[in-house]
Amino acid sequence: MKNSDQLPDAPIEPRLQGKTESEQASGLPQALGAYLIWGLLPLYLLLVSTVHPMEFVAWRIVWTVPICLVIIAAREQWPELKVALSNRKTLGWLFVSASLIGFNWIVYVWAIQTDRVYAASLGYYINPLLNVLLGTVFLKETLTRNQWIAVGLAAFGVALLAAGAITTLWVSLSLAFSFALYGLVRKQVAVGAVPGLTIEAMLLIVPSIIIAAYFAATQGSAFFVSPQLSIAIVAGGVLTAVPLLLFAVAARRMDYSKLGFIQFLAPSIVFILGLTVFKEPLQPVQLACFACIWSAAALFAWDLLKRSRKSAN
Repeated sequence: MKNSDQLPDAPIEPRLQGKTESEQASGLPQALGAYLIWGLLPLYLLLVSTVHPMEFVAWRIVWTVPICLVIIAAREQWPELKVALSNRKTLGWLFVSASLIGFNWIVYVWAIQTDRVYAASLGYYINPLLNVLLGTVFLKETLTRNQWIAVGLAAFGVALLAAGAITTLWVSLSLAFSFALYGLVRKQVAVGAVPGLTIEAMLLIVPSIIIAAYFAATQGSAFFVSPQLSIAIVAGGVLTAVPLLLFAVAARRMDYSKLGFIQFLAPSIVFILGLTVFKEPLQPVQLACFACIWSAAALFAWDLLKRSRKSAN
């Protein structure tokens, strides 16, 4: 979905060098477009709410492949795709990342379909903070004092949920950890966002076809229920590839710190949808947890902007 469906592999799509401030700012519409699509994704999932999460994700993967190939053709990225496909180490890493993102998609779709919208939102509030923490452990990056405080606030919020025995805590942590680990793995792979997603979908297409065939044999294929549902399922591939392309463009044109700030837009939209459209009750312990996460996110974003301004001066 960002949801998962937001791919943090900016080093593979290098930012444009030597651009003016106005040219760099031109990445803002693409960033807003990507995170708006990811934030509004629960509304789309209402259209496919009758489809089992496993079957839907299988069809999503199947239709992501041709759509990504069209984008690769338009961007003339065939050489990059060919190089990645011929490298066993790259394929191995992409198999791991494909498994992580497939799991992430299944949990996210299940959460939305079963009215765990707040849990999904919380997972993606935690995600950027978890990215920072994993960066210190595995990439030997350093945290500022404010970032450590932000991570501590987030951890306290999660602890509140655990102490309150909230049964959806595993959803938030599964989404946050699977996507954070996905981003960490993708940083090890020298392949761009769209070619990488194409290969990931190709690696998963055989099990996806098997899953789709299983549901067709046991329950009847959701893809052939009605033309409207078929179109909605195909749209899953579009909604996977298009925001990724927008994100890749934004990552090249914007400071990554500013892009990280905009990342909080998607879970904020999901939270509002949970409150207004899905009418999910908000428990006091959940509200307390969100207050901690929002405070951590605000501190994290403020610290990023402050350091970005210092480096610009």
